[in-house]
Amino acid sequence: MKTIIITGSSGFIGSNLVNSLSKTNKLILLLRVKKGSKKIKYIFNKNISFNYFKNNIELKNILNKIKAASLIHCATHYVKNHQSDDISKIINSNIKLGTIILDNLNIMGVKNFINFSTVWEDYDGIKNNPNNLYSASKQAFEKIINYYRINNSKINFYNLMISDTFGENDERQKLVSVLKKNISKKKETIIASKNLFINLLNVSDIISGISSLLRYKIKSGKYSMINNNKIKTLELVQQIQKIKKSKIKIKWLSSKIINEKIYKYDSLPNWKAKNSSINDLVKFILKNS
Repeated sequence: MKTIIITGSSGFIGSNLVNSLSKTNKLILLLRVKKGSKKIKYIFNKNISFNYFKNNIELKNILNKIKAASLIHCATHYVKNHQSDDISKIINSNIKLGTIILDNLNIMGVKNFINFSTVWEDYDGIKNNPNNLYSASKQAFEKIINYYRINNSKINFYNLMISDTFGENDERQKLVSVLKKNISKKKETIIASKNLFINLLNVSDIISGISSLLRYKIKSGKYSMINNNKIKTLELVQQIQKIKKSKIKIKWLSSKIINEKIYKYDSLPNWKAKNSSINDLVKFILKNS
C-alpha cells in the first residue's frame, strides 16, 4: 500500500481522487482551516488521515512530520475575472502554498510530485498567453516547479495540462452541472452560443491518468490530458432532447462560432480518455433527471 499526500482534497478533482485512491492507498490530506467550509464528499475509511493548518508555519511543521512516496497537488484558487480582493487569494493558493510544499519534498521523502495546470496558460492555442490572472499564476508556479526540478534530479515532476471537467459531486457553477440541474428542475439554461465548442474530460479519466503515473515509470515532464474530441453545445442539446423525447429550455445568446484552440503538448503516456464522449456526457446529464 503506497502513501500519497493530496492537497486541495475538498475540491472537485481532489475529492474524486480521494474516493478512488483511498481504496488501495494510504492518503494524507492537507487541508487549510476555513470558516464555513463546505461539506466534503468523501467516502471515509481508515486509509485517510487529515492534517489541518491555519498558516504557513503550521503547514511547514506538518510537512516536517509526514512521509510519502507521492504528492498530488490539486489545491488552487480559481477566479475567471478577478477583482482586487482576489489577488492575495490567487497568489497564496496558486503560488505560495505550492512553493512551501516544493521546498519540503526531500524532507517528506517524496519521489513523485504531480501538479495540475490549465490550458488557459496558452489561451487559444498561443504558447505563454495566459487568459487571466488565474492562468498567469499557474504559469508562474510552473516556472517555480522547474527550478526545483533542476535542483532535485531524484524526484519526478509532472505538470498535467487539463481543460474543463465534469463528473459526480460537481457543485461548481459550470455549464454541465448547471444544465444538469436546470433540466431536472425544468428551468431555462442560458448558453453563450449555438456554435460553442467545449473540451470536457470526465473526472474518471483524470483518475485513470493519475493511476497510470503512480503505476508506471514515466519520465518527468509536462503532459496533456485533453479530450481529442470537442463537443458542440447545439449537438449536445439535440441529443439530450432526442433521448428525452421533449424540448429542454435553452436560451441561446448568439450563433457566433466559439471554438478556442488548445496548445498541443505530448499526451500523458499510457493514457487516453475513455469516458468523455458526447454520449458519456449525455448519460451523465440525464442521470437521475
